[in-house]
Amino acid sequence: MNFDIRGAVIHNIHTMNTQELQELVVDSIQRGEEKLLPGLGVLFEVIWKNSNPNDRKAMIQTLHNSLPKS
Repeated sequence: MNFDIRGAVIHNIHTMNTQELQELVVDSIQRGEEKLLPGLGVLFEVIWKNSNPNDRKAMIQTLHNSLPKS
């Protein structure tokens, strides 16, 4: 059984305004539930695909700088 997570997430958020999208992201991160990770991944994918190379580089640098150092 295949479930189209991307399609479902996009369908559920496509009418949200910027405030609602921000609330969704903040709430999903604050709740910290594993089941919300696929949806956040879809959101990141949309952001990534629609970002220019400089923004992508900045996101990767932020990610790298935010990870725990061993």
